[in-house]
Amino acid sequence: MSNKDLRGPFRIYRGLENLPLGRWLFTRLICLRAPYFSSISPLFMDLRPGRAVVSMRKRRKVKNHIGTVHALAMGNLCELAAGLVMEASLTPVFRWIPRGMEIAYLAKAESDVVATATVVPDSWQSSRDVPVEVAVKDADGREVVRATITMYVSPVAAKS
Repeated sequence: MSNKDLRGPFRIYRGLENLPLGRWLFTRLICLRAPYFSSISPLFMDLRPGRAVVSMRKRRKVKNHIGTVHALAMGNLCELAAGLVMEASLTPVFRWIPRGMEIAYLAKAESDVVATATVVPDSWQSSRDVPVEVAVKDADGREVVRATITMYVSPVAAKS
């Protein structure tokens, strides 16, 4: 993929990822663009076509009443990872929007968590639903959440 074929967020990530605090800065830029995600204080660990890895520390603001990571905070983490893997996997002539989410809470998350979103990069030619698989694991590598987020992919409308 040449640089002109990269979407804005992925191009920015590639420019920042190897700099000191580059991934932190990239994450802050994403949270400025989509402020809702700043509520979970995520950190992008990896981003490339077909794969996004985002971590979330177990902090007071993402805990539930029993002291574990709140299920919906992990749902937010899944949505963030899924959206950015689409940004990294699509060329600028396509757009995406979440159409649905199926999520399974498999175990209590008693530590920091890491979400890995995967999608099969494709040469999308027409509008269609694309499933993005997300697995959230705790510090011991145990899967605590599994989600499938359906993204509707369509060509960007031509400007008149």
